[in-house]
Amino acid sequence: MRIAIDAMGGDFGPRATVSAAVRALKAHPRLQLSLFGQQSALDDALSHLPRSDTSVLPRLTLYHSPAVVAEDAKPSSALRGSKDSSLAMALDCVASGQAQAAVSAGNTGALMALGRRALGTVAGIPRPAISTAVPTRGKGRCYLLDLGANVEADAERLVDFARMGEIMARRIDGLAKPRVALLNVGIEGTKGTASVREADAHLRRFAHLDYRGFIEGDGIYSGQADVVVCDGFVGNAVLKASEGLAKMLIQRVQQTFEAHWSSRLVGLMARPALRRLRSELDPVRYNGASLLGLNGIVVKSHGGADAAGFAHAITRAMREVSEDLPSQLAQELEAREPVIASVACGRGDSGMDARCRTNE
Repeated sequence: MRIAIDAMGGDFGPRATVSAAVRALKAHPRLQLSLFGQQSALDDALSHLPRSDTSVLPRLTLYHSPAVVAEDAKPSSALRGSKDSSLAMALDCVASGQAQAAVSAGNTGALMALGRRALGTVAGIPRPAISTAVPTRGKGRCYLLDLGANVEADAERLVDFARMGEIMARRIDGLAKPRVALLNVGIEGTKGTASVREADAHLRRFAHLDYRGFIEGDGIYSGQADVVVCDGFVGNAVLKASEGLAKMLIQRVQQTFEAHWSSRLVGLMARPALRRLRSELDPVRYNGASLLGLNGIVVKSHGGADAAGFAHAITRAMREVSEDLPSQLAQELEAREPVIASVACGRGDSGMDARCRTNE
């Protein structure tokens, strides 16, 4: 398996991506990586690797890319810009079949625009969605989409997101019947925007979906759903707020234990539990957002991810390659259409537990 890496993206550039590449190669003996970036920057990052890491370098191929897509570049300018950027070359590597996936921590808008140009989309999906997993109660996880690719989304797009998220959760996580919900400001049928209410009506017509209706923001982390759907504006705000809250909680706990000598003593005894908590809440564990709907596998790493976080994104790409996710999306999105002739929902105020009655 070979994966293409945009080594120049993110806050730390090659310093993080090269180290992450080595981590991934050490963890996966059959993995091969192609790194795209400015040669001098790649060479400098390689020169700082420990000698013990050099054994995996034969499985690492470097490609010089003279241009870099700036973090503040508009998608339109990225499309008009040089095809010799590290981002464009990594995507072209996938399009040509030389790699099975691409990973980048670079400009999200540019990644989406260049990805659509290089790879196209599956099953008539007009615009891909960005999706990642968030932790839930009971050590579970929930896929949230869209996270920013589609700031506005009509009902048809929300239905596409729900179907793609359900397929990913089933194929990648092995869930037999992923529970799907629409994020809304309330669980009543009259709440929410027109597009959300219309998407709700459409989703109830898919007999194969375990659709649970509306879910409120606090329900994302409760474990009530495996896939939660919203437009990109809402999804991005939820994700960033969640990351900030997790960091704040960890800091507050640490400050509480360090405030007094007696609490410091308790903190010493609780240190193993605190490490587990920090690990479970750390966004790094869930780094790697999928660009669902592209006719190829592209994973977006958080721009602020360190080497450990970027390595998680590489692992995420490997899992999608193993399942051939784009082919699964294409096959199922084209084959499965609503099969219920009419629906009487009678939702009332029961929210997530409400189920539609079918009249065939």
